[in-house]
Amino acid sequence: MEIFQVTKDRMMQSFKKLTPLFVVILIALPFILMNSKSKSSFSLFEEFTKEKMLQLVGENKNGDNISNGGRVHNISNDNINGGYNNGENNTESKVQGKIQNNTTTVEGRSATTIGSTNILEKFLDGLLASGIDEPSCMSRHQSHLYRKASPHKPSSYLISKLRKYEEIHRKCGPNSKAYHKSMKKILDSKRIKSGHVMCKYLIWTPANGLGNQMISMAATFLYSLLTDRVMLVRFGKDKQGLFCEPFLNSTWLLPENSPFWSVNHVETYESLIEKEKANSNSKLDFPSALFLNLQYQENYHEKFFHCDDKQALLIKAPLLILQSDQYYVPSLFMTPLFNKELEKMFVKKDTVFHHLGRYLFHPSNSAWRLITNFYHEHLAKADEKIGLQIRVFRPNTTPQQAIMNLVLNCTLENKLLPKVLYTNNSASSSGINKMITKAVLVTSLYPEYGENLKMMYMNKSTVTGEIIEVYQPSGEEEQKFNDNTHNMKALVDMYLLSLSDVLVTTSLSTFGYVAQGFGNLKPWLLYRIVSNETHYPACEREFSMEPCYHYPPKHFCSGKPIHDFASSFIYMRQCKDYSSGVKMINDF
Repeated sequence: MEIFQVTKDRMMQSFKKLTPLFVVILIALPFILMNSKSKSSFSLFEEFTKEKMLQLVGENKNGDNISNGGRVHNISNDNINGGYNNGENNTESKVQGKIQNNTTTVEGRSATTIGSTNILEKFLDGLLASGIDEPSCMSRHQSHLYRKASPHKPSSYLISKLRKYEEIHRKCGPNSKAYHKSMKKILDSKRIKSGHVMCKYLIWTPANGLGNQMISMAATFLYSLLTDRVMLVRFGKDKQGLFCEPFLNSTWLLPENSPFWSVNHVETYESLIEKEKANSNSKLDFPSALFLNLQYQENYHEKFFHCDDKQALLIKAPLLILQSDQYYVPSLFMTPLFNKELEKMFVKKDTVFHHLGRYLFHPSNSAWRLITNFYHEHLAKADEKIGLQIRVFRPNTTPQQAIMNLVLNCTLENKLLPKVLYTNNSASSSGINKMITKAVLVTSLYPEYGENLKMMYMNKSTVTGEIIEVYQPSGEEEQKFNDNTHNMKALVDMYLLSLSDVLVTTSLSTFGYVAQGFGNLKPWLLYRIVSNETHYPACEREFSMEPCYHYPPKHFCSGKPIHDFASSFIYMRQCKDYSSGVKMINDF
Protein backbone atom coordinates (compact mmCIF):
# COMPACT_ATOMS: atom_id res chain seq x y z
CA MET A 1 0.00 0.00 0.00
CA GLU A 2 2.83 2.42 0.85
CA ILE A 3 4.54 1.71 -2.47
CA PHE A 4 1.27 2.25 -4.26
CA GLN A 5 0.66 5.51 -2.36
CA VAL A 6 4.16 6.80 -3.14
CA THR A 7 3.70 5.93 -6.81
CA LYS A 8 0.34 7.64 -6.81
CA ASP A 9 1.78 10.79 -5.20
CA ARG A 10 4.61 10.95 -7.73
CA MET A 11 2.17 10.58 -10.59
CA MET A 12 0.02 13.40 -9.21
CA GLN A 13 3.06 15.66 -8.85
CA SER A 14 4.15 14.89 -12.41
CA PHE A 15 0.64 15.53 -13.65
CA LYS A 16 0.51 18.90 -11.86
CA LYS A 17 3.83 19.87 -13.43
CA LEU A 18 2.60 18.94 -16.87
CA THR A 19 -0.84 20.54 -16.53
CA PRO A 20 0.28 24.15 -17.32
CA LEU A 21 2.08 22.85 -20.41
CA PHE A 22 -1.10 21.09 -21.59
CA VAL A 23 -3.12 24.27 -20.94
CA VAL A 24 -0.64 26.35 -22.93
CA ILE A 25 -0.71 23.88 -25.83
CA LEU A 26 -4.51 23.73 -25.85
CA ILE A 27 -4.79 27.54 -25.81
CA ALA A 28 -2.08 28.10 -28.42
CA LEU A 29 -3.19 25.36 -30.85
CA PRO A 30 -6.07 27.31 -32.47
CA PHE A 31 -3.78 30.32 -33.00
CA ILE A 32 -1.10 28.12 -34.56
CA LEU A 33 -3.61 26.54 -36.91
CA MET A 34 -5.10 29.90 -37.80
CA ASN A 35 -1.74 31.49 -38.58
CA SER A 36 -0.60 28.48 -40.60
CA LYS A 37 -3.60 29.01 -42.86
CA SER A 38 -3.08 32.73 -43.39
CA LYS A 39 0.34 32.55 -45.08
CA SER A 40 1.97 34.43 -42.21
CA SER A 41 5.39 35.94 -42.83
CA PHE A 42 6.27 35.12 -39.22
CA SER A 43 7.42 31.68 -38.10
CA LEU A 44 5.58 29.84 -35.33
CA PHE A 45 8.56 30.38 -33.05
CA GLU A 46 8.43 34.13 -33.64
CA GLU A 47 4.69 34.24 -33.02
CA PHE A 48 4.69 32.17 -29.85
CA THR A 49 7.59 33.29 -27.74
CA LYS A 50 7.84 32.48 -24.06
CA GLU A 51 6.48 35.94 -23.23
CA LYS A 52 3.39 35.40 -25.36
CA MET A 53 2.86 31.99 -23.78
CA LEU A 54 3.03 33.47 -20.29
CA GLN A 55 0.50 36.10 -21.31
CA LEU A 56 -1.85 33.40 -22.53
CA VAL A 57 -1.80 31.53 -19.22
CA GLY A 58 -2.13 34.72 -17.18
CA GLU A 59 1.46 35.10 -15.90
CA ASN A 60 1.98 38.57 -17.40
CA LYS A 61 2.07 40.71 -14.27
CA ASN A 62 1.50 43.93 -16.21
CA GLY A 63 -1.61 42.68 -18.01
CA ASP A 64 -2.62 44.55 -21.15
CA ASN A 65 -2.08 48.04 -19.75
CA ILE A 66 1.14 48.70 -21.61
CA SER A 67 1.40 52.31 -22.78
CA ASN A 68 3.44 53.64 -25.69
CA GLY A 69 5.57 55.70 -23.40
CA GLY A 70 3.68 58.99 -23.61
CA ARG A 71 0.30 60.61 -23.71
CA VAL A 72 0.64 62.38 -27.02
CA HIS A 73 1.88 60.84 -30.23
CA ASN A 74 2.45 61.99 -33.77
CA ILE A 75 2.70 59.28 -36.40
CA SER A 76 4.90 60.03 -39.40
CA ASN A 77 4.46 58.71 -42.92
CA ASP A 78 7.23 56.20 -42.29
CA ASN A 79 5.55 54.93 -39.15
CA ILE A 80 2.23 54.16 -40.80
CA ASN A 81 3.96 52.27 -43.57
CA GLY A 82 6.10 50.55 -40.99
CA GLY A 83 3.00 49.51 -39.09
CA TYR A 84 1.82 47.69 -42.17
CA ASN A 85 5.06 45.96 -42.95
CA ASN A 86 5.83 44.86 -39.42
CA GLY A 87 2.40 44.13 -38.03
CA GLU A 88 0.14 42.93 -40.80
CA ASN A 89 -0.34 39.48 -39.30
CA ASN A 90 -0.63 40.79 -35.75
CA THR A 91 -3.70 42.88 -36.62
CA GLU A 92 -5.36 40.02 -38.45
CA SER A 93 -4.79 37.65 -35.53
CA LYS A 94 -6.24 40.18 -33.06
CA VAL A 95 -9.42 40.54 -35.04
CA GLN A 96 -9.67 36.84 -35.74
CA GLY A 97 -9.19 36.15 -32.05
CA LYS A 98 -12.11 38.41 -31.22
CA ILE A 99 -14.32 36.61 -33.69
CA GLN A 100 -13.34 33.03 -32.91
CA ASN A 101 -13.25 33.31 -29.13
CA ASN A 102 -16.60 35.12 -28.74
CA THR A 103 -14.95 37.97 -26.85
CA THR A 104 -16.13 41.55 -26.89
CA THR A 105 -15.29 43.81 -29.81
CA VAL A 106 -13.71 47.24 -29.68
CA GLU A 107 -17.19 48.75 -29.33
CA GLY A 108 -18.14 46.35 -26.56
CA ARG A 109 -20.52 44.17 -28.55
CA SER A 110 -20.44 40.39 -28.63
CA ALA A 111 -18.33 39.13 -31.51
CA THR A 112 -19.81 35.66 -31.65
CA THR A 113 -20.21 34.39 -35.17
CA ILE A 114 -23.40 32.57 -34.29
CA GLY A 115 -26.56 34.47 -33.50
CA SER A 116 -28.82 36.47 -35.75
CA THR A 117 -27.89 39.89 -34.28
CA ASN A 118 -24.21 39.57 -35.16
CA ILE A 119 -24.88 38.12 -38.59
CA LEU A 120 -27.13 41.10 -39.35
CA GLU A 121 -24.42 43.52 -38.21
CA LYS A 122 -21.75 41.70 -40.20
CA PHE A 123 -23.72 42.02 -43.43
CA LEU A 124 -25.01 45.50 -42.55
CA ASP A 125 -28.63 44.42 -42.07
CA GLY A 126 -28.80 42.72 -45.46
CA LEU A 127 -27.02 45.45 -47.42
CA LEU A 128 -24.14 43.10 -48.22
CA ALA A 129 -24.60 39.72 -49.86
CA SER A 130 -22.93 36.71 -48.30
CA GLY A 131 -20.69 34.43 -50.34
CA ILE A 132 -17.47 36.45 -50.67
CA ASP A 133 -14.83 34.60 -48.65
CA GLU A 134 -13.14 36.46 -45.81
CA PRO A 135 -9.47 36.03 -46.82
CA SER A 136 -10.12 37.82 -50.12
CA CYS A 137 -11.60 40.88 -48.36
CA MET A 138 -11.14 41.08 -44.61
CA SER A 139 -12.71 44.53 -44.26
CA ARG A 140 -16.02 43.31 -45.70
CA HIS A 141 -16.34 40.80 -42.87
CA GLN A 142 -14.67 42.74 -40.05
CA SER A 143 -15.71 46.38 -40.42
CA HIS A 144 -18.71 45.92 -38.12
CA LEU A 145 -16.29 45.15 -35.28
CA TYR A 146 -14.84 48.67 -35.44
CA ARG A 147 -17.93 50.85 -35.37
CA LYS A 148 -21.30 50.98 -33.67
CA ALA A 149 -24.19 49.36 -35.50
CA SER A 150 -25.93 51.89 -37.73
CA PRO A 151 -29.43 52.92 -36.64
CA HIS A 152 -30.28 53.42 -40.33
CA LYS A 153 -31.50 50.14 -41.78
CA PRO A 154 -31.63 49.64 -45.55
CA SER A 155 -35.12 49.21 -46.95
CA SER A 156 -36.18 45.79 -48.17
CA TYR A 157 -36.67 47.34 -51.60
CA LEU A 158 -33.08 48.64 -51.73
CA ILE A 159 -31.83 45.19 -50.72
CA SER A 160 -33.90 43.55 -53.45
CA LYS A 161 -32.55 46.06 -56.01
CA LEU A 162 -28.99 45.27 -54.96
CA ARG A 163 -29.53 41.50 -55.24
CA LYS A 164 -31.09 41.99 -58.68
CA TYR A 165 -28.19 44.20 -59.74
CA GLU A 166 -25.64 41.64 -58.56
CA GLU A 167 -27.26 39.03 -60.74
CA ILE A 168 -27.16 41.36 -63.76
CA HIS A 169 -23.53 42.20 -63.06
CA ARG A 170 -22.62 38.52 -62.77
CA LYS A 171 -24.30 37.81 -66.09
CA CYS A 172 -23.00 40.86 -68.00
CA GLY A 173 -19.73 41.70 -66.24
CA PRO A 174 -16.28 41.47 -67.85
CA ASN A 175 -15.17 38.00 -68.97
CA SER A 176 -18.75 36.77 -69.38
CA LYS A 177 -20.06 35.65 -72.76
CA ALA A 178 -22.77 38.31 -72.61
CA TYR A 179 -20.14 41.00 -72.04
CA HIS A 180 -18.07 40.04 -75.09
CA LYS A 181 -21.14 39.69 -77.27
CA SER A 182 -22.64 43.01 -76.16
CA MET A 183 -19.37 44.94 -76.42
CA LYS A 184 -18.73 43.59 -79.91
CA LYS A 185 -22.17 44.70 -81.05
CA ILE A 186 -21.76 48.15 -79.49
CA LEU A 187 -18.33 48.57 -81.06
CA ASP A 188 -19.33 47.30 -84.52
CA SER A 189 -22.52 49.33 -84.69
CA LYS A 190 -21.70 53.02 -84.42
CA ARG A 191 -25.41 53.72 -84.69
CA ILE A 192 -28.07 51.54 -83.09
CA LYS A 193 -31.54 52.26 -84.38
CA SER A 194 -33.32 49.59 -82.40
CA GLY A 195 -31.48 50.36 -79.17
CA HIS A 196 -31.51 46.68 -78.16
CA VAL A 197 -28.44 44.80 -76.93
CA MET A 198 -28.14 42.00 -74.45
CA CYS A 199 -26.47 44.15 -71.73
CA LYS A 200 -26.22 47.89 -71.13
CA TYR A 201 -23.25 49.58 -69.47
CA LEU A 202 -22.26 52.68 -67.54
CA ILE A 203 -18.52 53.28 -67.41
CA TRP A 204 -17.37 55.56 -64.60
CA THR A 205 -14.31 57.69 -65.37
CA PRO A 206 -12.31 59.44 -62.61
CA ALA A 207 -11.83 63.17 -62.07
CA ASN A 208 -10.01 65.09 -59.31
CA GLY A 209 -9.01 63.61 -55.93
CA LEU A 210 -10.05 60.38 -54.25
CA GLY A 211 -12.81 62.01 -52.16
CA ASN A 212 -14.45 63.46 -55.28
CA GLN A 213 -14.07 60.14 -57.03
CA MET A 214 -15.70 58.12 -54.28
CA ILE A 215 -18.78 60.33 -53.93
CA SER A 216 -19.21 60.46 -57.71
CA MET A 217 -18.84 56.66 -57.95
CA ALA A 218 -21.63 56.23 -55.39
CA ALA A 219 -23.87 58.57 -57.41
CA THR A 220 -23.03 56.69 -60.61
CA PHE A 221 -23.85 53.36 -59.01
CA LEU A 222 -27.27 54.69 -57.99
CA TYR A 223 -27.80 55.82 -61.59
CA SER A 224 -26.92 52.27 -62.68
CA LEU A 225 -29.49 50.81 -60.29
CA LEU A 226 -32.16 53.12 -61.67
CA THR A 227 -31.41 52.35 -65.33
CA ASP A 228 -30.49 48.63 -65.15
CA ARG A 229 -26.98 49.25 -66.40
CA VAL A 230 -23.83 47.41 -65.35
CA MET A 231 -21.40 49.86 -63.75
CA LEU A 232 -17.75 49.40 -64.65
CA VAL A 233 -14.98 51.59 -63.25
CA ARG A 234 -11.92 52.80 -65.09
CA PHE A 235 -9.23 52.38 -62.44
CA GLY A 236 -5.70 53.35 -63.36
CA LYS A 237 -2.56 52.33 -61.48
CA ASP A 238 -3.24 55.02 -58.89
CA LYS A 239 -6.15 52.99 -57.53
CA GLN A 240 -4.68 49.50 -57.79
CA GLY A 241 -4.95 47.67 -54.49
CA LEU A 242 -7.22 50.23 -52.80
CA PHE A 243 -10.60 48.50 -52.80
CA CYS A 244 -11.98 44.98 -52.78
CA GLU A 245 -14.28 43.81 -55.56
CA PRO A 246 -17.80 44.68 -54.34
CA PHE A 247 -19.76 42.19 -56.48
CA LEU A 248 -19.84 38.42 -56.02
CA ASN A 249 -18.36 36.26 -58.80
CA SER A 250 -17.53 39.20 -61.06
CA THR A 251 -15.36 42.30 -61.38
CA TRP A 252 -16.29 45.94 -61.65
CA LEU A 253 -12.99 46.83 -63.37
CA LEU A 254 -13.15 47.89 -66.99
CA PRO A 255 -10.50 45.81 -68.80
CA GLU A 256 -7.51 47.92 -69.76
CA ASN A 257 -7.72 46.63 -73.31
CA SER A 258 -11.27 47.90 -73.70
CA PRO A 259 -11.74 50.17 -76.74
CA PHE A 260 -13.83 52.37 -74.43
CA TRP A 261 -10.94 53.10 -72.08
CA SER A 262 -10.54 56.33 -74.04
CA VAL A 263 -13.40 58.69 -74.91
CA ASN A 264 -11.74 60.37 -77.86
CA HIS A 265 -13.81 58.54 -80.47
CA VAL A 266 -17.09 58.63 -78.53
CA GLU A 267 -19.83 61.11 -79.30
CA THR A 268 -20.65 63.54 -76.50
CA TYR A 269 -23.95 64.25 -74.84
CA GLU A 270 -23.55 67.97 -75.63
CA SER A 271 -23.20 67.32 -79.36
CA LEU A 272 -26.24 65.05 -79.27
CA ILE A 273 -28.32 67.77 -77.61
CA GLU A 274 -27.24 70.24 -80.29
CA LYS A 275 -28.24 67.77 -83.02
CA GLU A 276 -31.57 67.23 -81.36
CA LYS A 277 -32.27 70.96 -81.41
CA ALA A 278 -31.26 71.26 -85.05
CA ASN A 279 -33.30 68.21 -86.12
CA SER A 280 -36.41 68.60 -84.00
CA ASN A 281 -38.70 67.34 -86.77
CA SER A 282 -36.59 64.38 -87.90
CA LYS A 283 -35.58 61.12 -86.31
CA LEU A 284 -31.95 60.82 -85.20
CA ASP A 285 -29.76 57.77 -85.61
CA PHE A 286 -28.69 57.18 -82.04
CA PRO A 287 -25.04 56.48 -81.15
CA SER A 288 -24.19 53.12 -79.61
CA ALA A 289 -21.89 54.84 -77.11
CA LEU A 290 -22.16 58.27 -75.55
CA PHE A 291 -19.85 60.34 -73.35
CA LEU A 292 -21.59 62.23 -70.56
CA ASN A 293 -19.56 64.81 -68.63
CA LEU A 294 -21.14 65.78 -65.31
CA GLN A 295 -18.10 67.60 -63.94
CA TYR A 296 -18.45 71.21 -63.01
CA GLN A 297 -17.45 73.28 -66.03
CA GLU A 298 -17.10 77.04 -65.95
CA ASN A 299 -18.97 77.74 -69.16
CA TYR A 300 -21.29 74.77 -69.48
CA HIS A 301 -22.62 72.83 -66.54
CA GLU A 302 -26.36 73.18 -67.21
CA LYS A 303 -27.13 69.97 -69.06
CA PHE A 304 -30.74 69.35 -68.01
CA PHE A 305 -29.61 65.89 -66.97
CA HIS A 306 -32.44 65.92 -64.40
CA CYS A 307 -35.18 66.16 -67.03
CA ASP A 308 -37.28 63.23 -68.26
CA ASP A 309 -36.87 64.06 -71.95
CA LYS A 310 -33.07 64.01 -71.65
CA GLN A 311 -33.18 60.75 -69.71
CA ALA A 312 -35.36 59.32 -72.49
CA LEU A 313 -32.53 60.13 -74.89
CA LEU A 314 -29.79 58.74 -72.68
CA ILE A 315 -31.61 55.48 -72.03
CA LYS A 316 -31.34 54.63 -75.73
CA ALA A 317 -27.55 54.41 -75.64
CA PRO A 318 -26.38 50.87 -74.79
CA LEU A 319 -23.17 52.28 -73.37
CA LEU A 320 -22.63 55.51 -71.43
CA ILE A 321 -19.21 56.77 -70.39
CA LEU A 322 -19.71 59.12 -67.47
CA GLN A 323 -17.16 61.44 -65.91
CA SER A 324 -17.91 63.41 -62.78
CA ASP A 325 -16.33 64.85 -59.66
CA GLN A 326 -19.74 65.68 -58.17
CA TYR A 327 -22.23 63.97 -55.87
CA TYR A 328 -25.10 64.39 -58.32
CA VAL A 329 -27.60 62.26 -56.37
CA PRO A 330 -29.95 65.26 -55.86
CA SER A 331 -30.26 65.50 -59.66
CA LEU A 332 -31.60 61.95 -59.69
CA PHE A 333 -34.17 62.86 -57.03
CA MET A 334 -35.18 65.85 -59.16
CA THR A 335 -35.94 63.57 -62.12
CA PRO A 336 -39.66 62.61 -62.20
CA LEU A 337 -38.81 59.39 -64.02
CA PHE A 338 -36.87 58.13 -60.98
CA ASN A 339 -38.96 59.51 -58.11
CA LYS A 340 -41.02 56.41 -57.27
CA GLU A 341 -38.03 54.09 -57.34
CA LEU A 342 -35.97 56.37 -55.12
CA GLU A 343 -38.83 56.82 -52.66
CA LYS A 344 -39.00 53.06 -52.20
CA MET A 345 -35.24 52.56 -52.06
CA PHE A 346 -34.51 55.23 -49.46
CA VAL A 347 -37.03 55.74 -46.69
CA LYS A 348 -34.64 58.27 -45.15
CA LYS A 349 -33.31 60.51 -47.86
CA ASP A 350 -30.17 61.52 -45.99
CA THR A 351 -28.82 57.95 -45.94
CA VAL A 352 -28.05 57.46 -49.65
CA PHE A 353 -24.27 57.70 -49.40
CA HIS A 354 -24.30 56.00 -45.99
CA HIS A 355 -25.82 52.88 -47.54
CA LEU A 356 -24.23 52.92 -51.00
CA GLY A 357 -20.79 53.96 -49.73
CA ARG A 358 -20.66 51.10 -47.22
CA TYR A 359 -21.96 48.72 -49.90
CA LEU A 360 -19.37 49.66 -52.53
CA PHE A 361 -16.17 50.66 -50.78
CA HIS A 362 -14.38 47.93 -48.85
CA PRO A 363 -10.70 48.68 -48.21
CA SER A 364 -8.37 46.08 -49.68
CA ASN A 365 -6.48 43.76 -47.34
CA SER A 366 -3.40 45.98 -47.61
CA ALA A 367 -5.41 49.10 -46.71
CA TRP A 368 -7.34 47.25 -44.00
CA ARG A 369 -4.17 46.14 -42.22
CA LEU A 370 -2.96 49.73 -42.18
CA ILE A 371 -6.30 50.87 -40.76
CA THR A 372 -6.63 48.20 -38.11
CA ASN A 373 -2.96 48.33 -37.06
CA PHE A 374 -3.24 52.06 -36.46
CA TYR A 375 -6.59 51.71 -34.72
CA HIS A 376 -5.45 49.02 -32.29
CA GLU A 377 -2.16 50.74 -31.53
CA HIS A 378 -3.46 54.26 -30.96
CA LEU A 379 -7.25 54.61 -30.82
CA ALA A 380 -8.87 51.46 -29.45
CA LYS A 381 -8.35 52.17 -25.73
CA ALA A 382 -9.51 55.80 -25.79
CA ASP A 383 -12.78 56.68 -24.04
CA GLU A 384 -13.66 59.02 -26.90
CA LYS A 385 -12.25 59.40 -30.41
CA ILE A 386 -12.31 62.86 -32.02
CA GLY A 387 -11.63 63.13 -35.73
CA LEU A 388 -10.18 66.44 -36.91
CA GLN A 389 -9.85 66.95 -40.68
CA ILE A 390 -8.04 70.13 -41.71
CA ARG A 391 -8.07 71.14 -45.37
CA VAL A 392 -6.18 74.25 -46.44
CA PHE A 393 -7.47 75.47 -49.78
CA ARG A 394 -4.97 78.29 -50.30
CA PRO A 395 -1.80 77.47 -48.35
CA ASN A 396 0.15 80.32 -49.95
CA THR A 397 -2.22 83.01 -48.66
CA THR A 398 -3.51 81.40 -45.44
CA PRO A 399 -1.13 81.52 -42.44
CA GLN A 400 -0.92 78.36 -40.36
CA GLN A 401 -1.70 80.31 -37.21
CA ALA A 402 -5.00 81.53 -38.70
CA ILE A 403 -6.04 77.93 -39.37
CA MET A 404 -4.86 76.83 -35.92
CA ASN A 405 -6.84 79.62 -34.25
CA LEU A 406 -9.93 78.54 -36.16
CA VAL A 407 -9.53 74.90 -35.08
CA LEU A 408 -9.00 75.82 -31.41
CA ASN A 409 -11.90 78.29 -31.36
CA CYS A 410 -14.18 75.57 -32.71
CA THR A 411 -13.06 72.68 -30.52
CA LEU A 412 -12.61 74.59 -27.25
CA GLU A 413 -15.74 76.72 -27.47
CA ASN A 414 -17.93 73.72 -28.27
CA LYS A 415 -16.22 71.69 -25.52
CA LEU A 416 -15.00 69.05 -27.94
CA LEU A 417 -11.56 69.47 -26.39
CA PRO A 418 -10.70 70.81 -22.91
CA LYS A 419 -8.67 73.91 -22.15
CA VAL A 420 -5.16 73.51 -20.80
CA LEU A 421 -4.20 74.43 -17.22
CA TYR A 422 -1.08 76.61 -17.37
CA THR A 423 -0.45 76.15 -13.65
CA ASN A 424 0.89 73.31 -11.55
CA ASN A 425 -2.15 73.54 -9.27
CA SER A 426 -4.52 70.83 -10.45
CA ALA A 427 -7.16 71.69 -7.83
CA SER A 428 -9.04 73.84 -10.34
CA SER A 429 -9.88 70.82 -12.50
CA SER A 430 -13.42 69.52 -12.49
CA GLY A 431 -12.63 66.82 -9.95
CA ILE A 432 -13.29 63.88 -12.23
CA ASN A 433 -12.18 60.75 -10.40
CA LYS A 434 -11.85 58.50 -13.44
CA MET A 435 -9.12 59.55 -15.85
CA ILE A 436 -10.82 59.95 -19.23
CA THR A 437 -8.67 59.66 -22.35
CA LYS A 438 -9.60 61.40 -25.58
CA ALA A 439 -7.74 60.39 -28.72
CA VAL A 440 -7.57 63.12 -31.36
CA LEU A 441 -6.98 61.90 -34.90
CA VAL A 442 -5.69 64.74 -37.07
CA THR A 443 -5.77 64.32 -40.84
CA SER A 444 -4.17 67.00 -42.95
CA LEU A 445 -1.67 67.39 -45.74
CA TYR A 446 0.37 69.45 -43.30
CA PRO A 447 1.94 67.69 -40.28
CA GLU A 448 2.35 71.01 -38.45
CA TYR A 449 -1.28 71.01 -37.30
CA GLY A 450 -1.03 67.68 -35.53
CA GLU A 451 2.34 68.70 -34.09
CA ASN A 452 0.98 72.02 -32.78
CA LEU A 453 -1.95 70.30 -31.08
CA LYS A 454 0.39 67.69 -29.66
CA MET A 455 2.65 70.32 -28.14
CA MET A 456 -0.33 72.15 -26.70
CA TYR A 457 -1.37 69.16 -24.58
CA MET A 458 1.96 67.48 -23.97
CA ASN A 459 2.74 67.10 -20.24
CA LYS A 460 -0.02 69.53 -19.31
CA SER A 461 -3.14 69.12 -17.20
CA THR A 462 -6.55 70.07 -18.51
CA VAL A 463 -9.42 71.85 -16.75
CA THR A 464 -11.54 68.71 -16.99
CA GLY A 465 -8.81 66.31 -15.90
CA GLU A 466 -9.01 64.52 -19.26
CA ILE A 467 -5.92 63.10 -20.94
CA ILE A 468 -5.55 64.21 -24.55
CA GLU A 469 -3.55 62.08 -26.98
CA VAL A 470 -2.89 63.37 -30.50
CA TYR A 471 -2.11 61.30 -33.58
CA GLN A 472 -1.60 62.22 -37.22
CA PRO A 473 -1.16 59.26 -39.59
CA SER A 474 0.25 61.17 -42.57
CA GLY A 475 1.30 64.59 -43.83
CA GLU A 476 1.96 64.66 -47.55
CA GLU A 477 2.46 68.48 -47.76
CA GLU A 478 0.59 68.63 -51.08
CA GLN A 479 -2.24 66.82 -52.84
CA LYS A 480 -0.91 64.38 -55.40
CA PHE A 481 -2.93 63.13 -58.33
CA ASN A 482 -2.51 59.76 -60.05
CA ASP A 483 -0.36 58.56 -57.16
CA ASN A 484 -1.12 55.15 -55.65
CA THR A 485 0.71 55.67 -52.35
CA HIS A 486 -0.97 59.02 -51.83
CA ASN A 487 -4.40 57.50 -52.51
CA MET A 488 -3.70 54.65 -50.09
CA LYS A 489 -2.86 57.10 -47.31
CA ALA A 490 -5.95 59.15 -48.14
CA LEU A 491 -8.21 56.10 -47.94
CA VAL A 492 -6.69 55.07 -44.61
CA ASP A 493 -7.18 58.59 -43.23
CA MET A 494 -10.79 58.80 -44.42
CA TYR A 495 -11.68 55.43 -42.96
CA LEU A 496 -10.01 56.17 -39.61
CA LEU A 497 -11.90 59.47 -39.43
CA SER A 498 -15.15 57.59 -39.97
CA LEU A 499 -14.46 55.57 -36.80
CA SER A 500 -14.62 58.72 -34.67
CA ASP A 501 -17.25 59.47 -32.05
CA VAL A 502 -17.12 63.19 -32.86
CA LEU A 503 -16.02 64.63 -36.19
CA VAL A 504 -14.75 68.08 -37.21
CA THR A 505 -14.24 68.65 -40.93
CA THR A 506 -13.41 71.53 -43.24
CA SER A 507 -16.17 73.09 -45.32
CA LEU A 508 -16.32 71.97 -48.98
CA SER A 509 -13.97 69.03 -48.42
CA THR A 510 -15.13 65.84 -50.15
CA PHE A 511 -12.57 64.02 -48.00
CA GLY A 512 -14.72 64.88 -44.99
CA TYR A 513 -17.93 63.97 -46.85
CA VAL A 514 -16.73 60.38 -47.28
CA ALA A 515 -15.80 60.02 -43.60
CA GLN A 516 -19.10 61.42 -42.31
CA GLY A 517 -21.12 59.18 -44.64
CA PHE A 518 -19.27 56.02 -43.67
CA GLY A 519 -19.49 56.80 -39.97
CA ASN A 520 -23.08 58.06 -39.69
CA LEU A 521 -21.71 61.37 -38.40
CA LYS A 522 -23.00 64.93 -38.59
CA PRO A 523 -19.74 66.85 -38.26
CA TRP A 524 -18.84 70.27 -37.01
CA LEU A 525 -17.95 72.26 -40.13
CA LEU A 526 -14.92 74.53 -39.92
CA TYR A 527 -15.37 77.79 -41.76
CA ARG A 528 -13.26 77.90 -44.92
CA ILE A 529 -10.79 80.76 -44.64
CA VAL A 530 -8.50 81.69 -47.53
CA SER A 531 -6.34 84.43 -45.99
CA ASN A 532 -5.31 85.83 -42.61
CA GLU A 533 -8.86 86.29 -41.42
CA THR A 534 -11.03 85.40 -38.47
CA HIS A 535 -14.58 84.14 -38.47
CA TYR A 536 -17.18 83.76 -35.76
CA PRO A 537 -18.47 81.23 -35.17
CA ALA A 538 -15.45 79.17 -36.16
CA CYS A 539 -17.66 76.19 -36.97
CA GLU A 540 -21.27 75.06 -36.95
CA ARG A 541 -23.00 71.69 -36.74
CA GLU A 542 -24.01 69.96 -39.96
CA PHE A 543 -27.67 68.94 -40.36
CA SER A 544 -27.17 65.96 -42.70
CA MET A 545 -24.48 63.34 -43.18
CA GLU A 546 -25.05 63.37 -46.96
CA PRO A 547 -22.36 64.95 -49.19
CA CYS A 548 -23.09 68.34 -50.69
CA TYR A 549 -23.82 68.57 -54.43
CA HIS A 550 -21.75 71.66 -55.13
CA TYR A 551 -23.10 72.55 -58.57
CA PRO A 552 -26.74 71.46 -58.95
CA PRO A 553 -28.92 72.45 -61.93
CA LYS A 554 -29.87 76.12 -62.03
CA HIS A 555 -33.07 75.70 -64.04
CA PHE A 556 -36.24 73.68 -64.03
CA CYS A 557 -36.86 71.55 -67.10
CA SER A 558 -39.15 74.34 -68.39
CA GLY A 559 -36.17 76.67 -68.46
CA LYS A 560 -37.26 78.80 -65.51
CA PRO A 561 -34.50 79.45 -62.97
CA ILE A 562 -34.49 77.62 -59.63
CA HIS A 563 -34.35 80.23 -56.89
CA ASP A 564 -35.04 78.07 -53.84
CA PHE A 565 -34.52 74.32 -53.71
CA ALA A 566 -36.23 73.93 -50.33
CA SER A 567 -39.55 75.25 -51.61
CA SER A 568 -39.41 73.24 -54.83
CA PHE A 569 -37.94 69.91 -53.68
CA ILE A 570 -39.06 68.63 -50.30
CA TYR A 571 -35.95 66.52 -49.62
CA MET A 572 -33.34 69.20 -50.41
CA ARG A 573 -31.79 72.11 -48.58
CA GLN A 574 -29.04 74.58 -49.26
CA CYS A 575 -25.67 73.30 -48.06
CA LYS A 576 -24.22 74.88 -44.93
CA ASP A 577 -20.70 74.85 -46.33
CA TYR A 578 -21.50 76.12 -49.83
CA SER A 579 -24.44 78.42 -50.53
CA SER A 580 -24.71 77.37 -54.18
CA GLY A 581 -24.85 73.68 -53.29
CA VAL A 582 -27.72 71.44 -52.27
CA LYS A 583 -27.95 68.29 -50.18
CA MET A 584 -30.47 65.61 -49.26
CA ILE A 585 -32.38 65.69 -45.97
CA ASN A 586 -35.36 63.87 -44.50
CA ASP A 587 -38.86 65.28 -44.85
CA PHE A 588 -39.61 67.04 -41.56
